[in-house]
Amino acid sequence: MSKSSNTTSLGSFNETLEPSVSDFPYKAPKHFIHCIDTNDPDDPLLKQIQISDAELVETVGFANDPVADLDNNPQPSIIHKYHGRVLLIASPKCDIHCRYCFRRHFPYSDHVNVRHWQKAMDYIKADKSLHEVILSGGDPMALNDQSFMAIIEQVENISHVKTIRIHSRTPVVAPDKAIGQPFLDWFENSRLKVVLVVHCNHANELSEQTQRLLSKYRKAGITLLNQSVLLKGVNDNADVLADLSHKLFDQGVLPYYLNQLDRVQGSAHFEVSDDKARQLHQALKCKLPGYLVPKLVKDIAGKGHKTNLN
Repeated sequence: MSKSSNTTSLGSFNETLEPSVSDFPYKAPKHFIHCIDTNDPDDPLLKQIQISDAELVETVGFANDPVADLDNNPQPSIIHKYHGRVLLIASPKCDIHCRYCFRRHFPYSDHVNVRHWQKAMDYIKADKSLHEVILSGGDPMALNDQSFMAIIEQVENISHVKTIRIHSRTPVVAPDKAIGQPFLDWFENSRLKVVLVVHCNHANELSEQTQRLLSKYRKAGITLLNQSVLLKGVNDNADVLADLSHKLFDQGVLPYYLNQLDRVQGSAHFEVSDDKARQLHQALKCKLPGYLVPKLVKDIAGKGHKTNLN
């Protein structure tokens, strides 16, 4: 099947499904689709975006808010779980809908709006213990340049904030749409340290286009890290994970976290057991130098830090 027919068939299938899936419709950018081997029905990139009937299965132990974001939501747009840092939900939108997304059920309409941003900034200003602001979503780089720059410039004006961390899948899945020159021009004169955590799960997601973009970020002095999710049928293989670490490093990105799946309702078919995750991580340590081995972690609701599974 061709790439274009694949996109159409997925979109049509989505319309026939129950609201639990149709509320989180198929979405994928052209760049990501072009990285898929459309002759392979088990392509690891295709599996991440292809809607499945398995998403309709109600699974015990899985929830709409698996990491208790809403229990740590002192006001709209703000999630405050960890000491010294706060998460700002900068955008309700992503350039891609990954079927395992832990915020697929998040009530963005109630929590993300331009009118909330000033109150969010006031919250950050009032808490002098905060030294880092994390931009998340959705995906902050799915915003237009003007909106994105307005947010980071407001953060820069808060004197006790030293670091801004951006979590984004856009530079990997849609490098042509990621924030580019305006961001780099701002960073050249900014007092803030900037960390960009890209979300890449498989080496096939990295391309010549991602390399060019990430090279610009790296040359500007931005710290580049990667966060992956361990996914059954996608990257639950030590050789696949090792290839990912090598290719990330080739593109100037350091592996940071290998996350166990956040148990969001509709994603159980992607889950890898903790025991297998540990076995894979041990095998990975035998294949890679230490600096290329990501930390194996799990986000447990109610804890003030990620849990190391080693």
